[in-house]
Amino acid sequence: MFNKVIDSQVGRGPAHTLVSRTTEIVGDIHFSGELIIEGKVKGNIYAEDDSEAIVRVAENGAVEGELCVPSAIINGLVQGDVRSAIHLELAAKAVVVGNVYYNLIEMVMGSEVNGNLMHISSNQNDPKRLSADKKKLSFDKIPS
Repeated sequence: MFNKVIDSQVGRGPAHTLVSRTTEIVGDIHFSGELIIEGKVKGNIYAEDDSEAIVRVAENGAVEGELCVPSAIINGLVQGDVRSAIHLELAAKAVVVGNVYYNLIEMVMGSEVNGNLMHISSNQNDPKRLSADKKKLSFDKIPS
């Protein structure tokens, strides 16, 4: 009787993954749910933009590679570009060495970005919007 209850709950809810402070992973990570990094990851980290996935880089955590996730909370070191389609939070001890592409960003005093900050929107890849932007750019030019 109890096994049926337990078995029916397997696979439901968000998956949680922890890279502990004594762990180093070399290679790309594709995940869903929540990924907490307290150790080191040498590789790119990916999650689907339309998922509810979130990555948390703890104060002593480090990532050498690109972060491409819907949401992220960074309080450690990221050496590589950060792409966040939904929400990005840079906590007080966050250091990003690379470009940051964000839709919504929160930066706490003390956080660092050594690269460019570039806003993206959820409909940036829409072909109609891109063609409209190109036309707008050509009309915006002021003759000198």
